[in-house]
Amino acid sequence: MPTSPRIDANSQARRVARELIAGEVVGLGPGLPTVLPGETPAAMALWFLADSGACNYGPLDAQSQVPDAQALDAIRDVVDSGGDVVRLLPGGCSLSIVDMAAAICGGHVGSAVLQAAQVSSGGDFSHWTTQAVPGLFPPASAVDWASGARRVIAMMPHTAPDGSSNLVDQSSLPVDGLGCVDLIVTDAAVIRVTHGGFELLEVAPGWTADDVAAITSAPLSTASGLRVMTFGPPIGQAPNKVFADASAAVRDIPDGASINLDGFAGPGGMSHYLMVALRDQGAKDLTIISNTAGIARVAGFGSPPGKIPIDHSILVENKQVKKAIASYPVSPRASRPSAFELAFQRGEVELEVVPQGTLAERLRAGGAGIAAFYTPTALGTLLAEGKEVRVIDGKEYVLETGLKADYCLIRAHKADTLGNLIYKGTSRNFNASMAPAATVTVVEVDEIVEPGVLNPEEIVTPGIFVQRIVQRPADFSPYE
Repeated sequence: MPTSPRIDANSQARRVARELIAGEVVGLGPGLPTVLPGETPAAMALWFLADSGACNYGPLDAQSQVPDAQALDAIRDVVDSGGDVVRLLPGGCSLSIVDMAAAICGGHVGSAVLQAAQVSSGGDFSHWTTQAVPGLFPPASAVDWASGARRVIAMMPHTAPDGSSNLVDQSSLPVDGLGCVDLIVTDAAVIRVTHGGFELLEVAPGWTADDVAAITSAPLSTASGLRVMTFGPPIGQAPNKVFADASAAVRDIPDGASINLDGFAGPGGMSHYLMVALRDQGAKDLTIISNTAGIARVAGFGSPPGKIPIDHSILVENKQVKKAIASYPVSPRASRPSAFELAFQRGEVELEVVPQGTLAERLRAGGAGIAAFYTPTALGTLLAEGKEVRVIDGKEYVLETGLKADYCLIRAHKADTLGNLIYKGTSRNFNASMAPAATVTVVEVDEIVEPGVLNPEEIVTPGIFVQRIVQRPADFSPYE
């Protein structure tokens, strides 16, 4: 049996930190993972996310340490997954439990670091607080993390208090995630989960491959380049989200892309600057997902008298739109049809009409990783033709699918350089719902500020949902 000491939790955290990518969203479960924020260089600019809703946080530091329990009670409003008081970093905010779950399940989390009671050789994961009592176990958010994160790292003791191995061939505890674990960092080793089972990559200082195998209750192969664990700081710098102009921000949008385009109808909440840049860029065969298909130019909608606002019509007129998914695709004035209506009459574009509330929910579902949902809206109408209908509690519901686009072009009032957004008035409308429902979200704002300037309580869209930011030039006009 091994005689060398095992590494402590802080060393485990430093080793896990070396696996993380600068700027990514990192979900942290309770237990050992809560140590990670205190052992990660600030330069990595990681977005730590706790299932409490804390987003972009760190431990209490020397400046924020409080002298007594009474003072601590005054700042208990921000806690991590383990219930410890933490502090929001500049640019941090708090998510509701619903938004937090959407962030996890919608594919917005790069890595999830979780403590496990067991990991099987097939990558099955059992929650760290699971008790070996039939029918009694607390999955909590473990199931969400296990299925929603792009990569799952198990940070755990190699053995249980009774000496039995936590790395097993077959799980004996209820499984919270099937085949989800990619990497295991224990107090004795770093182990990769492969299709063939456990592969030993690194051993703790003073340990050998045979030592690790002796405390592992599953076959364990050894990598050809077996190394000793090191704990130096990771090297990396978060990507810059601020782009020089709109042209640079939309340059890579390809032909055939699907794009969420914000706005209710009028100029207040529409990304005019980005739309002009997309028109000039020239990508073809686009599918646009929007409340309208371009009616601001013919209906006004908040525009000053005599002003013609820029809207989706500039893309339609430029022959860039193949299809629109919209709730209000026609002009309210029969005598003044929109550019999209005319193109539809000519057979040049396709159209999928969706009720406004259903469109909002389809976007929310897409951003939250929900494939489909049932709604009573539009039952028995043309909008429900051909769709599955199910009876729930004696009432009929229509099946609708989630929507997620390749790109999203939205507008906000202010952003910080991390991508946190606040809106102005009713211009929020579809913007906040669309941001999570895209692979790449680009936002146009009136002002860009440094992290910490925006009040965390006023942030509507967290920066974890935003990849690119451009500031609208002061001399840019949203009117033609």
